[in-house]
Amino acid sequence: MPDSRFLLGVVGGATAVLVLGGIGTHLLSSTQSTTSLDTYDTVTVDGRKALAPNIVAGRTESLYHPLPWVGVKVHVSCPEGLKVHVSCPEGLKAQSGATLTCTGRRTDGTTLDIPVTVVRVTDTHLTWKFER
Repeated sequence: MPDSRFLLGVVGGATAVLVLGGIGTHLLSSTQSTTSLDTYDTVTVDGRKALAPNIVAGRTESLYHPLPWVGVKVHVSCPEGLKVHVSCPEGLKAQSGATLTCTGRRTDGTTLDIPVTVVRVTDTHLTWKFER
């Protein structure tokens, strides 16, 4: 009888660890971001307020590969002229449903397209997501 309780405890403990790991992975693998639309983070695209391309690229890079088993490792470009690894061709328009395709460069040199879509817009914030 004591052996069966031990086995039940081991199985229960392993199940709890797997569930918590799955929840943690889900929380850390978010592809959605809410960013403020202030004078430092915005540009104008076609006469409309838009989130600056370097802000979109930087946030995408930080969320694209949060854990070794989630996403593909990509890097963001730096304004100082260093190698460009993720770039967005223009700002992301502050208009619900607006889309933009950023380009990422994997560490092996190959490229990938990263579609970005605006989910929600208020006067002060833009909520957007990207596809992994």
